[in-house]
Amino acid sequence: MRYPYLLFDADDTLFDFPKASMGAFAKMCEKHDIPVSEESYRLYHEINVELWAAFDRGEVSKEYVTLERYVRFLSALGLARDPAACNRDYLEALGSGVYPLPHAEEVCRTLKERGHRMYIITNSVASVQQNRIKNSVFAAFFEDSFISEEAGAAKPDPAYYAYVRKRVPGLTAENTLAVGDSLSTDILGANRAGLPCCWYNPAGKPRPAALRIDYEIRSLRELLEIV
Repeated sequence: MRYPYLLFDADDTLFDFPKASMGAFAKMCEKHDIPVSEESYRLYHEINVELWAAFDRGEVSKEYVTLERYVRFLSALGLARDPAACNRDYLEALGSGVYPLPHAEEVCRTLKERGHRMYIITNSVASVQQNRIKNSVFAAFFEDSFISEEAGAAKPDPAYYAYVRKRVPGLTAENTLAVGDSLSTDILGANRAGLPCCWYNPAGKPRPAALRIDYEIRSLRELLEIV
């Protein structure tokens, strides 16, 4: 066994986040009498991505992101709605949206049967991710989940990985592989923490020269041959 310990990102690595997000957005809009369309979701998504990128750079807090995205979204539509209530209802609906990505369940079950110790590492909102993990097939496969909101630091900050290491006795840079889709959080974070990493890149995006990528996979099934 090359890597007994595996650290998995959650959204867009194990979970289909866009599907969950679109469903939660539609439920929130229905509750608050907001027009639902491809255009309105695209506007929300663009605002959301911009704010989370600022969070990843350490410029704003998670609390700021989750509220401000609805402040900007409602302002752009010219609607007088309560952004805090919109955010609350969106997060509640998101927590129940559990959609595993292709082969994720199969791969995690196989790894568990082989004896790997698996953990989820995520920057998501704690209440949302806790519910999604608890209500998913993955609850039976993973030893624990480490959520940035509870850790006091977020990927790619080395302090986040130090938090994880303190809670997983035996985890080292030699026996652990970090797996994720995001270059700016998962791969950069593993680089900064001195951990081997596997980039899940189903879309075949160009490989950046500035980052160390030990492995690159298009399908999660390929991971079984690596670890």
